[in-house]
Amino acid sequence: MGMKKLLGVTGVFLCSALLLSGCGNTKKETTGENEGVAINHDSQFPIIKEGEELTLNIMAPGVGMAEWEDMPTLQDYQEKTGIKLTYTTPPSADFSTKLNLAFASGDLPDIVYGAGSNSLTSSMEIDYGSQGILLPLEEYITPEIMPNLYALTQEDPSILKSITTPDGHIYSLPMISRNATSIWWQGPMWYNGTWLDKLNVKELPKTTDELYDLLTRFKNEDPNGNGKADEIPLTDVDMNSTRVWLMAAFGLRTRGVQVDDDVVSYTPISENYKAFLEYMNKLYSEGLLDAEVYGQSDEQKKAKGQNDQLGLFADYLSFFTTGRSEIEAMNDAMFQPLTSKWSPEAVIPGSPRISRGTFAITNVNPSPEASMRWVDYFYSEEGTKYIEQGPEGVLWEYKENADGQKVRVYAEGIDTENTEDERGKITPAYGLTTPNIVIDTTGEYQILKSADEQPDTRFSDWVAKETADKMDDIAEVPFPLLYLTVEENDKVAATATDLTTYVEQMEAKFITGVEPISNWDKYVSTIESMGIDGYISVYQTAYDRWKEN
Repeated sequence: MGMKKLLGVTGVFLCSALLLSGCGNTKKETTGENEGVAINHDSQFPIIKEGEELTLNIMAPGVGMAEWEDMPTLQDYQEKTGIKLTYTTPPSADFSTKLNLAFASGDLPDIVYGAGSNSLTSSMEIDYGSQGILLPLEEYITPEIMPNLYALTQEDPSILKSITTPDGHIYSLPMISRNATSIWWQGPMWYNGTWLDKLNVKELPKTTDELYDLLTRFKNEDPNGNGKADEIPLTDVDMNSTRVWLMAAFGLRTRGVQVDDDVVSYTPISENYKAFLEYMNKLYSEGLLDAEVYGQSDEQKKAKGQNDQLGLFADYLSFFTTGRSEIEAMNDAMFQPLTSKWSPEAVIPGSPRISRGTFAITNVNPSPEASMRWVDYFYSEEGTKYIEQGPEGVLWEYKENADGQKVRVYAEGIDTENTEDERGKITPAYGLTTPNIVIDTTGEYQILKSADEQPDTRFSDWVAKETADKMDDIAEVPFPLLYLTVEENDKVAATATDLTTYVEQMEAKFITGVEPISNWDKYVSTIESMGIDGYISVYQTAYDRWKEN
């Protein structure tokens, strides 16, 4: 998922020009104190003691489903907490611009919510944190103030390491993913199960050579059974989804900065990457990799899938490409990670399972402690389902099933064919990177269409098992989520853009054969001339600092 007027007339002008709802609320410029608001420490709710008043303004991206003041979840949460809320929610497409203007003008909200790291960037956190505009949050992550988030950080110390800036402070809270597929780096690759059946494939390929052999069979043995040589063994859009899974067979978890045994390297100049390019060029030149891999749209890829022309492809779920049902898709095996002489043991990239920039407090906030207690509930299992599904009686309600058990069912009046649209009207945790823990919707938290419905979790259980069997034990984060200092960021920013552009162009040329792999040394020399040694050095320093934190 009012603004403080710090610059007088300028603030009024900006409010009018930007049409920021709630602007013009006048309070002290900076506090960092509770301003006499009495906090309730005897129970979770209410957060402030009876008879006390506290109003907080939240600035967040609006996704257009409903005005935040009309959302029943937020209305109910005001009752629970005793804290009144006002909202500044420019459209998500304009949010980055409006947030930057708020910081530049000093016309600040109390809380920045759901921004995500693309809008509230790491550089902004460090910059505005060092100026005292964003408040440090680490002193509030305690068993007394934030018991839920504190418990998560104790279970996984990497959380605090990854949200702590180089000056030792935490300026934003994360989304923490702990659902069954949270380890996914991106959507997996899937085999066409009906083709495997047709060719009587009993075991999935486990090496690069075995994959080559199977793709060759896909091309030559008419697995779609139409009598035409129209099979496309492997496809993608610009290699963006398959790249990481196939690079992993060569010991590479990312096309960029990677750390192994505490040593940082840049993978696109490694011999492993050269071997990956040679392998992909072999697939391309023999018609095993889609001739249209570079340049086709996702819609074109999906059209091929729905025409039963694809043998191996990437998507978040296979039926997004094939158009099959969930139950039919359980026959489309998840890609088995591969080994090669370059990587004798299978490895894949794993997600760090946290996203930054979801919750920050500015220096005009009248009660940082109350604000942190306000958000902590969402880091519990009960709280995250509350913010995602709302309170009882809006999206869902309890009913007894035939066994006399209370189950959640969609409330009367909810369009059960468009439940996500319905959910987006009642809660801010829709289409945003929000401050909470993400868990699976199973058991008591699953919402059914009727009390008599038998929950069908076959597909989600199968995906979870495929993930556990093929990914969980071998997934490694390529490079930790960490902060660069402002100076470090300045050193690498321009180089990063040039590197990305050049490496992308050359990968396509090497794989399609436009550039012969015999020009590898020239390619490496070009990257070295861009200052790659200094680039790697910056990330090594940042990694060493992260590790010692």
